[in-house]
Amino acid sequence: MLPHQLAGKYNVAAPRYTSYPTMPYWHVDSFDISQWKQSVRLSFDETNTTEGISLYLHLPFCENLCTYCGCNTRITKNHGVEVPYINALLKEWQMYLDVFEAVPIIREIHLGGGTPTFFSPDNLRMLINGILQKAKVHPSAAFSFEGHPANTTTEHLQTLYDLGFRRVSIGIQDFDPQVRFIINRDQSFEQVRDVTIAARQIGYTSINYDLIYGLPLQTTEGLINTVQLVAQLRPDRIAFYSYAHVPWIKPGQRRFTEQDLPDAPQKAKLYEVGRSMFATYGYEEIGMDHFALPQDELSIAQKNGTLHRNFMGYTTQQTQLLIGLGVSAISDSGYAFAQNVKMVEAYHAYIDDNQLPAFKGHVLTKEDSVIRNHIFNIMCKGETKWNLFAEPCMALVQAVERLEPLATDGLVELHSSGLKVTPLGKRFLRNICMAFDARLWNDKPATQQFSMAI
Repeated sequence: MLPHQLAGKYNVAAPRYTSYPTMPYWHVDSFDISQWKQSVRLSFDETNTTEGISLYLHLPFCENLCTYCGCNTRITKNHGVEVPYINALLKEWQMYLDVFEAVPIIREIHLGGGTPTFFSPDNLRMLINGILQKAKVHPSAAFSFEGHPANTTTEHLQTLYDLGFRRVSIGIQDFDPQVRFIINRDQSFEQVRDVTIAARQIGYTSINYDLIYGLPLQTTEGLINTVQLVAQLRPDRIAFYSYAHVPWIKPGQRRFTEQDLPDAPQKAKLYEVGRSMFATYGYEEIGMDHFALPQDELSIAQKNGTLHRNFMGYTTQQTQLLIGLGVSAISDSGYAFAQNVKMVEAYHAYIDDNQLPAFKGHVLTKEDSVIRNHIFNIMCKGETKWNLFAEPCMALVQAVERLEPLATDGLVELHSSGLKVTPLGKRFLRNICMAFDARLWNDKPATQQFSMAI
């Protein structure tokens, strides 16, 4: 069957699998902050001197609400929030330094949002210097940030470059004027072009563009024009995300209705058009939703089997310990997950009380770890292997049974000791991973928790 013929069948609510178990199965009432700290210390002691650690800094502020956005943001034009928030981030970082009791080696830093370039260059310098003054930088470190093309200045680019940043991700979503209007994304091709040129002149070695398919009022013709414009600037990477319609979580998405959105076959066609055009322009498909030029590190990592995936997306920097700082930030010790409180006021209250602001998390069981490894193998390598005798796990046995219809539809090549995702199956990675999701199958939520797979 062709992709558009399968779209209706596999268009079900499905996680994106940046973690396993997924966040609806994490706990609030039973979350133990002391147990979380112990898992962080254990992971740090095991891996800091060999791998280093990764840091995600969540900078939630935006001047305007983009109505498509599913991120945790705070809309304000008051830039007086910058310094108090940075001071809170650095205080949270000191709390983790106290847990480590040794100098951390930073392998990866990513500034996400919100809009990191909401912050002034001087304040971003203060933040990064505050992080690094009590840490060492790994020789293979990779620092990246997200920049809004309407407010990322040459000074932003130069300041962060001087601090070690070499990667910038620019949010475009779509160049079609009617789409940009309904999602409240005020930017132009010329602004994207100017930021791209400035970044390359300064010396940035990796530029990513974020595009979204399935947006309200989006058409095939409009998407074709967007990709053609993107091809003129030739970014090193392209993230081509499926629009996640979750108005029950993000009320800003109620600016439009389901009638403004493409249905599943139309959305599948939009993806196929974009995917085909990226291939024509020389981009290689990376895992799920990502494309990169052959010489880019993501393409190289996928070829040599070192591609990794965490809460920051696909990366070449694999560390067991990821610390998230800031409101709603997520951390992963390899043994447990933790998420910070989601409101800025609550975050400041925790920090002022000298408490880590994590309020929710999960400690992985042995079964969780087995399933997590298989899901990440599928997401990063397009295949996974098992031994049902050496790896006795009922959840894995049940997953193999659930994979059989997917094999019949041509999404996977299934054999007794593993699976391989087919070229057709790359469009349905979320569905393939769902077959392994024991917690979802054993405890299906009463209400919709995830966006649709297509």
